[in-house]
Amino acid sequence: MSEPRLNHVSCLGGRALHRMAYWEWGDPANPSVVVCAHGVSRQGRDFDALATSLRKEHRVICPDFAGRGQSDWLSDAAGYQIPQYVSDSVALIARLNVPSVQWVGTSMGGLIGLALGALKNSPIRRLVLNDIGPTLDAAALVRIGGYLGLPARWASVDEAADALRAISLGFGQHSRETWLALTRPMLKKDGDAWIPHYDPRIGEAFRGATSDAAKAGEAALWAMYDALPCPTLLLRGANSDLLSRTTAEEMTQRGPRARLHEFADVGHAPMLNSESQMTVVREFLAAPA
Repeated sequence: MSEPRLNHVSCLGGRALHRMAYWEWGDPANPSVVVCAHGVSRQGRDFDALATSLRKEHRVICPDFAGRGQSDWLSDAAGYQIPQYVSDSVALIARLNVPSVQWVGTSMGGLIGLALGALKNSPIRRLVLNDIGPTLDAAALVRIGGYLGLPARWASVDEAADALRAISLGFGQHSRETWLALTRPMLKKDGDAWIPHYDPRIGEAFRGATSDAAKAGEAALWAMYDALPCPTLLLRGANSDLLSRTTAEEMTQRGPRARLHEFADVGHAPMLNSESQMTVVREFLAAPA
């Protein structure tokens, strides 16, 4: 597997600029662009397999959102929320100099795509929502908040892989080699040990949400979903604890009337790195408008 190109774009956040990193695959002159957006504690290299699968037909862009991977950390932790990520995405697409993109978003990355796609004159012309929707199960949010941003330090990559695997069982079954490949970009060296390659403060806004704010956020997300004008594919892990089957079914009946595809033996969230999962995404992106 060849390596992607690493680039950066400057984005405005609060009273300062920050650099957002993005990994680029395929021909930089290709006008067909697919943006792959990661989950809340992950980074753009999660999509190496999918990007490799798509690179002949598309220019594939996999950002590290602020506070993750190779991107800058924000000076104000309150900025680690969807509006900032949408703003950063607008700057990224402007840098790419294309009139439209297709968007594949896992979990948080799907919410970013949903919010951006609902805007008037949005550049998103086709949207894949990977195990995410407007209504999110509260217990799953508590589960994620229970580990997000907590201090961690590991003596080796193997030890880190085991620890990350323990909190990521919903990703499905992966060989040791595949899991190590998914783990390495999640780590950075700190002296003689390894620590997570993200700002631990990304969990502050997540854990600080009140029940009233959650209800208002859910209503706003449904309004955005109903406003989506683009073809939408909804992917769901059949064992997902974040996106219920009830919510997924409702998403097929309103708004863009998403096409639903479930993956067996997976929870939250499918990693889109197996051939069966990648085929579903490739066929949707290649379908006529």
